[in-house]
Amino acid sequence: MKLFKDFPKPNVENTDNYRISSTLSKKFTENKPTTPKKVAIIGGGLSGLACGKYLSEAGHVPTVYEARDVLGGKVSAWKDKDGDWIETGLHIFFGAYPNMMNLFKELNIEDRLQWKVHKMIFAMQELPGEFTTFDFIPGIPAPFNFGLAILMNQKMLSLGEKIQTAPPLIPMLIEGQDFIDRQDELSVTEFMRKYGMPERINREVFISMAKALDFIDPDKLSMTVVLTAMNRFLNEDNGLQMAFLDGNQPDRLCLPMKEVIEKNGGEVKVNSPVKEIVTDDDGSVKHLLMRDGSKIVADEYISAMPVDVFKRFVPKKWSVMPFFRQFDELEGIPVINLHMWFDRKLKGVDHLTFSRSPLLSVYADMSTTCKEYYDEEKSMLELVFAPCSPLAGSPVNWIAKSDEEIIDATMGDLARLFPTEIAQDDKWPSTKNQSPQGKAKLTKFVVVKVPRSVYAAIPGRNKYRPSQTTPIPNFTLAGDWTSQKFLGSMEGAVLGGKLAAEVVVDKDKGIVKELKEIQKSVIDKCVGLEEKEPVGVKGDGAIAWGGGASFGEGNRELLKEVDPVQFEGEEIKFEGRIAKEAVGA
Repeated sequence: MKLFKDFPKPNVENTDNYRISSTLSKKFTENKPTTPKKVAIIGGGLSGLACGKYLSEAGHVPTVYEARDVLGGKVSAWKDKDGDWIETGLHIFFGAYPNMMNLFKELNIEDRLQWKVHKMIFAMQELPGEFTTFDFIPGIPAPFNFGLAILMNQKMLSLGEKIQTAPPLIPMLIEGQDFIDRQDELSVTEFMRKYGMPERINREVFISMAKALDFIDPDKLSMTVVLTAMNRFLNEDNGLQMAFLDGNQPDRLCLPMKEVIEKNGGEVKVNSPVKEIVTDDDGSVKHLLMRDGSKIVADEYISAMPVDVFKRFVPKKWSVMPFFRQFDELEGIPVINLHMWFDRKLKGVDHLTFSRSPLLSVYADMSTTCKEYYDEEKSMLELVFAPCSPLAGSPVNWIAKSDEEIIDATMGDLARLFPTEIAQDDKWPSTKNQSPQGKAKLTKFVVVKVPRSVYAAIPGRNKYRPSQTTPIPNFTLAGDWTSQKFLGSMEGAVLGGKLAAEVVVDKDKGIVKELKEIQKSVIDKCVGLEEKEPVGVKGDGAIAWGGGASFGEGNRELLKEVDPVQFEGEEIKFEGRIAKEAVGA
């Protein structure tokens, strides 16, 4: 008997954001260039692949160079020795992802999204084993459906607290993005206190939201991130409705993009790491020097690398330019993704669940929610462990901990979430107080650490996110960390790639998009700077290139060398270098 139920695709097309996205997509299929440009794209994540797709449809000839043996970047997945798929992260698709929704339609793979009932599910911290929901009533338009969902919930907030929450959010609905952008200097906690919101709102709602949006605690997260998300979700009837992909991301999402690129005459190459971006005397890109010694010459060059990786490639001539120095203010946030297999079925839900725990952000029983992983007899939970380091607000540096320590801590939280189901297990001391009723035992686990995930959206960072246009005439930026109106997310990655493609298409027609304003403080810091050679990327594999991986000793030692701050509080030893040199400081 099937334990899951998929719901019909909601109407995501009837929104301004969807129409804007659709209009941009159509731009790439109109007015083909007289002379197609050869474009080299560095990075085969969602942003690089989206960029390649739209450029190929516009009549140009892109080649995507991916350093790893798998596509997807932060949505990559791979099979372990048992044949089980391991994912870099737990990825959820929202109705308020207009560019992603357009992409699925353009690729003719909308049927690969498994839509779930329109609600949000929260674990009750003070009532182990119980859950509560925000239920969105069909036919009620936004933003009233969201307001009604909150009012109908009687377990999380009192009526007085709900009323106190509304006034600070009204300017967001009236003024829109201008008001949202002005809040970037405030953390979520500071915004709440400034506007007199009850402290319990933070505990009941915002902690969950902050950890789900950016793997970070509310006292460190910019309020602009939360307001941006809420503005999208509140203004679209089905904005908060969620869907799971019906299988692994490389096959079910990345491969169709690759096929479009190749069908239109472009290429996608894996195992193709770049060693250096080589510049001419005028600072323009001369060619890409690959690790195998070959040179890639193109008309246009696009970086779709994560910000932390790109900073290691900034050429000597660019190293004193304010445009590139502003990236010093951006860095990826650590996160851990867990896969945990149990010997029997847990009483989970066919949906995403906000765990509301100090250690866990969100989780889902993938054996119930996802067709490819479906199992009627046993459960496989995928969980986001966050915050997981001092960089994100955690008092414990979990990135530096062993897999067993992380899993034991997680088992303690699962014992709270499933008090009558998780068994007492001597292997996991945190389960020692479990009821004899509990029978479910952990049979296998995989810990995936992403030392540098989406950029850390701490207060004041938004102004440093660069435009896709750069001061270099034949060089453009893609990526979710570049400036665009969505968050660092799958949606932001697709839009960042799309906007980078638009820069190249417009340039071919004689239109040059303006650079985003650079902060005076950054310009001042560049006075008197000396040019520096790029550090470059050391090592191979996911950790070297900004992805996620299960940690063997090799990955651990590589991370210690190239990113020693991840092991804050531990003694760091490696032969022949000091930490400062390793990160190019």
